[in-house]
Amino acid sequence: MPGLKVLPSGRPGRGRLYVNLPDGEAVAWYDRRTNRVSLLSDTRREAVLTALRPYLTGDYTVGPPPVPTAADLLRLALPPDEDLAPNRPGEPLLGELTYGSPGARTRHRIRRELQALERMGAELDALESEDCRVLHAVPLPDGGVIDHLLIGPPGVLCVRTVPGLRRRARIGDLLLTVGRDEPGPEPRLARLAAAYATRVLTAPVVPALALVEASRVEVAPTLRDVRILQPGTAAAHFASNPATLKPPDVDALYALARDTRTWLRPTRRRTGARAW
Repeated sequence: MPGLKVLPSGRPGRGRLYVNLPDGEAVAWYDRRTNRVSLLSDTRREAVLTALRPYLTGDYTVGPPPVPTAADLLRLALPPDEDLAPNRPGEPLLGELTYGSPGARTRHRIRRELQALERMGAELDALESEDCRVLHAVPLPDGGVIDHLLIGPPGVLCVRTVPGLRRRARIGDLLLTVGRDEPGPEPRLARLAAAYATRVLTAPVVPALALVEASRVEVAPTLRDVRILQPGTAAAHFASNPATLKPPDVDALYALARDTRTWLRPTRRRTGARAW
């Protein structure tokens, strides 16, 4: 059928590919995660497969759309303005640089933190090929954010990213010190953010600190409840843990977590997340 267009949805390489008529009406879509082509009309089967041929891989299946799961229904009912899935790493910082008027020193600090968030965010995004889901810049009631939220078969990880500045980083039970800077309470704040995420998602969430471009990372042997990540190690670290969530559980938690309203319920306790 002439005029069919293939358009992507979601993050590059991981979202669905929609096959649309010239007027924009969808006639099918290809879900790369399940390797399935869903047809809204079987009469267009050959035309749809022809349009999708450059993108199909492996042993794909073709058929009518599957019956929506509870997670699908939540996603379909989610208003676009409340959807966190499109958020980029460091979304609040990008807004501050674009629309704010920070001084030169503040702008330099923001760019430095943004670079660390983008690098760690890109590595976590790559884990989506392993049946994981990632959200960035999750807003919280106290005005802070969770830098990254990773949901996958090994569980849920709440990640706080810190620039290493090519200096030695020392991480203790309560404080993190980078170079000669004043110690910061990042381990404690990571725990508080994960504890809040555990409450709103009603699922265990593990706190993690990501050190980006540190020359060396020293971790106190007593620090056992906070995961320590670095670029290049996140995938192996997450994959080394046993699976505790089935794919439907991952989808259900992701559908709940991507809704802004899940996180902005009133709370009397500070989450300890990053405040810009």
